[in-house]
Amino acid sequence: MADVLLLHHVQGLTPGMEAFASTLRDAGHTVHAPDLFDGRTFTTIDDGMAHAREVGFGELAGRGVAAADDLGSAPVFIGFSLGVMAAQQLAQTRADARGAVLVDACAPVSEFSDGWPEDVPVQVHGMGNDPFFAAGGDLDAARELVATTEDAELFLYDGDVHLFADASLDVHDPEAADLLVRRVLAFLDELD
Repeated sequence: MADVLLLHHVQGLTPGMEAFASTLRDAGHTVHAPDLFDGRTFTTIDDGMAHAREVGFGELAGRGVAAADDLGSAPVFIGFSLGVMAAQQLAQTRADARGAVLVDACAPVSEFSDGWPEDVPVQVHGMGNDPFFAAGGDLDAARELVATTEDAELFLYDGDVHLFADASLDVHDPEAADLLVRRVLAFLDELD
């Protein structure tokens, strides 16, 4: 079973993020889901972004990276939107990274290293018409990652919302979220 670090999105460690972590735990995985916002959650992306600007994006990414300090070896890094930055950085730079799942975001690989590590499989998930993911450059970065990395998959879901996999948000898409969960669980199972 995998040792997973799950990093939440800009609305915080919501009940939906907790539920996602619980689903992975119920499948037998060890999941660490640190609260990078010190207990605060936000009802809108805009409110969460305002908080992230106030705290500082670099500070939040640093908190995510620091959360990996207490993990054992061979962790899998899963990030949702804002949490992708730290998850991707860890997957690309930590020598014992075992895999990565990037949801609703993807940075250019060059942001953290010269290339994606050969022995670190990665999945990227996002809605094909999500304005943050598709129009914000993340989809292009994901396509580049898949084109230049042997063990990389990109999954696009029908729809135009951000954070579709969080069951506690109004934008939750149960069908797409269920498919994402099945794909993530299969990915984790293949790592064993």
